[in-house]
Amino acid sequence: MSKKITIEPVTRVEGHGKVTIMLDDFGNVRDSRLHIVEFRGFERFVQGRPYWEAPVLVQRLCGICPVSHHLAAAKALDVIVGAGTGHGLTAVGEKMRRLMHYGQFFQSHVLHFFHLSSPDFLFGIDGDPALRNIIGVAMNNRDLAVQGVMMRKYGQEIIRLTAGKKIHGTGAIPGGINKNLSIAERDELLSGPDPMNADKMVEWSVTALDFFKGYHKNNQSMVDNFAAYPSNHLSIVREDGAFDIYNGVLRAVDNEGNIILHDVDCQDYNKYIEEEVKSWSYMKFPYLKELGPEKGWYRVGPLGRLNVCDFIPTPLAQKEFEEFKAYTNGKPNGMSLHYHWARLIEVLHCAEMIRDLLKDPDLQNEDLVVKGEKRYKGVGVIEAPRGTLFHHYEINNDDQITLANLIVSTTNNNEPMNKAVNLTAKSFMNGQPEITEPMMNAVEVAIRAYDPCLSCATHALGKMPLEMTLVNANNEIIDKKNK
Repeated sequence: MSKKITIEPVTRVEGHGKVTIMLDDFGNVRDSRLHIVEFRGFERFVQGRPYWEAPVLVQRLCGICPVSHHLAAAKALDVIVGAGTGHGLTAVGEKMRRLMHYGQFFQSHVLHFFHLSSPDFLFGIDGDPALRNIIGVAMNNRDLAVQGVMMRKYGQEIIRLTAGKKIHGTGAIPGGINKNLSIAERDELLSGPDPMNADKMVEWSVTALDFFKGYHKNNQSMVDNFAAYPSNHLSIVREDGAFDIYNGVLRAVDNEGNIILHDVDCQDYNKYIEEEVKSWSYMKFPYLKELGPEKGWYRVGPLGRLNVCDFIPTPLAQKEFEEFKAYTNGKPNGMSLHYHWARLIEVLHCAEMIRDLLKDPDLQNEDLVVKGEKRYKGVGVIEAPRGTLFHHYEINNDDQITLANLIVSTTNNNEPMNKAVNLTAKSFMNGQPEITEPMMNAVEVAIRAYDPCLSCATHALGKMPLEMTLVNANNEIIDKKNK
């Protein structure tokens, strides 16, 4: 008699989803799926609204990474108001947005690593669930917990001073920004009392990397083999191939490192990327058109970005990048738990960039906005913490939005997360006589590596707490466990 195992919802991620694992008559995993059970409506909600409202409206998708949506929408509207793409803004306009974006990356990555993932590293996948949370981290490693809290606070302060408030700010507007950074604000971030200053954030970023690399050294086999598989990877890169999270061209590589999408203009994204729909999820499955849905899916996010770029343009992060690349002899890295390694290299890069930007006098300029000839279509592409984010808007003569298409980071990682879930389920669940909490958490660890934001990918409709249900071939419930 076949069984179906349902894990609902997945915990320690942003948003709600469930995992269904189907077993055959011998107790082996036959198939598994990550279901996104939330419904997204923002592409419809914004239709009919004045286009200039989009940067404020769409960031309500998420309270964790609103800056990413705010800036992606603003970049799309830069095109519509005739400010061009990329470097069409004034120096203060682009650099203030970049500072905002680096602050967002910094706080989001820190939140994920310290609050959501570090409990698994400190206590183990099969550790006591009563300890395997941020409270357990604080009780057992106070310094690590304090570091995570203060680093995130610093990133949020950057957002507050660039966007106007920590969540759902208004700093970016079509064609530029609505404020610069005062000398007092700069000094607060650059040289404030310990630990709230740029130098301390760089130091702590190195410490966080050392923590993960130490864990990796002591658990190398588990970290390297957990949900590891070959794949394509996609991100934006600077035109010279450098790592860049704010602006660039689209590039994708295969599992051997061969370029399969050659630095194309982001305005033309829909010539190269298609979205497949499946009946069992509200989230779509993007793929490269040229390769088709079977071979064209790809990973995005920290692992994808480090696999795609040629170098990182800050010295400390570049040194770590070289070590990261050497681990796989220069080939793309397909190990899911190495997302955490890549994520912390990005944290270090952001800390370096924040420190450099704060010393730039352009941030005090007052030339805030650029406008030119109006257009009726604009695409904004940016690297959000979780991966490549697409915002596409079209307007009519009355300046109303007539079309909105959003491909968010977690949507781009939909197929890879399903691959990771399937591999983990087969590794931990095949032939097991009963469902255990460590098995359930192992599947969640695979998903958490991608830091999915399920609210962004769909939008809110879901329920708690975690529930696992066994269902036989006749769809009859034969067992149920709550977590």
